[in-house]
Amino acid sequence: MTTLKVPDMHCEKCVARITRALDEANLKFSVSLEDKTVSVDGGEGDVEKAKSALDDIGFTAE
Repeated sequence: MTTLKVPDMHCEKCVARITRALDEANLKFSVSLEDKTVSVDGGEGDVEKAKSALDDIGFTAE
């Protein structure tokens, strides 16, 4: 499991957008609004796919 910080995540609408994008990318993940993180369950390829999907919807993952 790899945890990415997503500092621009501010509300439930952000969580919904992130969830939709990562679902469409067929990833296994969890989103924490409280911690402003996305945890990706998978290898480096899945993490890169998640970063790309987040970038596509305007979020920066660190």
